[in-house]
Amino acid sequence: MRYLFAPTPVVSVPVVGLAARYPVHRIYCVGRNYEEHAKEMGFTGREPPFFFMKPADSLVVVNAGETGRMPYPSLTQNLHHEIELVVAIGQGGKNIKTADALSHVYGYAVGLDMTRRDLQNEMKKQGRPWCIGKAFDHSAPIGPITPSAQAGDVARAEIFVQVNGQDRQRSNVSQLTWNIAETIEHLSAAWELQPGDLIYTGTPAGVGAVVSGDTMLGAVAGLGELKVHVA
Repeated sequence: MRYLFAPTPVVSVPVVGLAARYPVHRIYCVGRNYEEHAKEMGFTGREPPFFFMKPADSLVVVNAGETGRMPYPSLTQNLHHEIELVVAIGQGGKNIKTADALSHVYGYAVGLDMTRRDLQNEMKKQGRPWCIGKAFDHSAPIGPITPSAQAGDVARAEIFVQVNGQDRQRSNVSQLTWNIAETIEHLSAAWELQPGDLIYTGTPAGVGAVVSGDTMLGAVAGLGELKVHVA
């Protein structure tokens, strides 16, 4: 087959212990999925889960032991960090039930959902989509994927991020409003999940701004660390 120009290369993420890489299809993100974060954003109660998306090429893929670099994005004066557990789908499906959901998971990773908060808030005020606040270039740093069998008790893992060595966010995955299996059930009712889909599962309380020169260090217990420098 001939193309007018070279197709975009496949975005992929390293897998712990393997030479083969995980090819990325889509990136789904869950909004306000920790109660305390929902409160700090001005919301209360257990609302139904809602989702937004990032393009696959927004990933900043960071190898184990390395420091990734993301440029400070344009148009914003308020770039926020959001540490998240990322679920990597290995078996696709539609209308997946909670009881079966974890069998569709290939593995887990540490991710950052970077947010141009000022742009997001302005779009919210105007009742417009806030893709500009979430789905920009370099907005989704991610570390290597750990296969499920090696990931330990992810559902009860500690999750945190530090900026320049100081704690900003620290919680536990058990505090998710909608747990991993429930999230997959809701998500697969709206989209048919595919192998290669990543799910950023939500962030705990403590989101805040970073500036050029800052270094973020995030982790989920059992999944290693993710280190990213804001260039």
